[in-house]
Amino acid sequence: MSQQTSFTAAAVHAASEFLDLDASVDKACRLIEEAADNGARLVVFPETFLPGYPFWIWSHTPAQSAPLFAELFAQSVELPSEATQRIGRAARRARTWVCMGLNERDGGTLYNTLAWFDDDGRLIARHRKLQPTNAERTIWGRGDGRDVFVLDTPLGRLGGLICFEHSMDLNRYALIALGQQVHVAAWPAISAMTADPNSGNFDNLTETAIKYHALAAQAYVICCQSRIDENAIERIGLTGQTDKARVGGGLSAIVAPDATYVAGPHRDDETILYGEIDLGIIPFAKFFADSAGHYARPDVFSFGIDARAQTPLSAGAGGIVDRFQVLGEPDDGVEELEAEAPRLLGPPPA
Repeated sequence: MSQQTSFTAAAVHAASEFLDLDASVDKACRLIEEAADNGARLVVFPETFLPGYPFWIWSHTPAQSAPLFAELFAQSVELPSEATQRIGRAARRARTWVCMGLNERDGGTLYNTLAWFDDDGRLIARHRKLQPTNAERTIWGRGDGRDVFVLDTPLGRLGGLICFEHSMDLNRYALIALGQQVHVAAWPAISAMTADPNSGNFDNLTETAIKYHALAAQAYVICCQSRIDENAIERIGLTGQTDKARVGGGLSAIVAPDATYVAGPHRDDETILYGEIDLGIIPFAKFFADSAGHYARPDVFSFGIDARAQTPLSAGAGGIVDRFQVLGEPDDGVEELEAEAPRLLGPPPA
């Protein structure tokens, strides 16, 4: 696909309207419009911006967490849905691409997802976090091989990972091998979640991860983290407990392929960071060491991706029965049919 030589990217460093999907979508649409007015062709939002990151997993017991999880489940996003249509309309009006972090609801399970919208407003792809981290496993299910991809777009080859997925080297290398040029790194504001033992070191972990991926991938990295506001702290019952949560947090930045900052790093206060993405400098980085080309050793190392869906229901299994099938006449196996009756999922026929 033909590509632009350069464009402006925007990293939205902002707090969600916590556990309020409609209000969070409204805020996202306003921020998309603002970023586009300032020239952005790609607008990136933090991890689970819709309708917020479940910060309570680092401070609450499971019993305390259950009601908050129920609220999060009710306010999460189905793909597609009215919420994604509203984001899509905002992207189309702004003529910009959007990468939106959200809590995705699919059946009875939530997923930590990046949803991609093109500048026509179409929801074109989703990336589910392959492995929720530590206590996150009480909230989200896992993605599968369908979530490892790079999008070939007029802005370049785009892809992304979520938070500690950046510690999964094969996951990162898959994107590198697929020719990624612009990488989204979405994270929560753990630096403000002081109950988390990683809180004080989280900015360092973030900077290490995003700079190394930029260097190893010879790609731009758009790092986008959220922040915690007073409303979120109040909703999770931690007002005045700065040893567990504080206002602010997050580190957002845009990093060049040589691991230098194009924009940021920015912390704490709400803002939109802007940076120029110049695809023309990537060949110079590849000239020194192309990780998926002349600097790879496929004769020594082998690597593959299983892109099949991993579901609990295999192909060819029975479907949902909405009509009883007559299995025999009354004198043909009556006792056997009666023995099976408790397994029928539905009311008896009228």
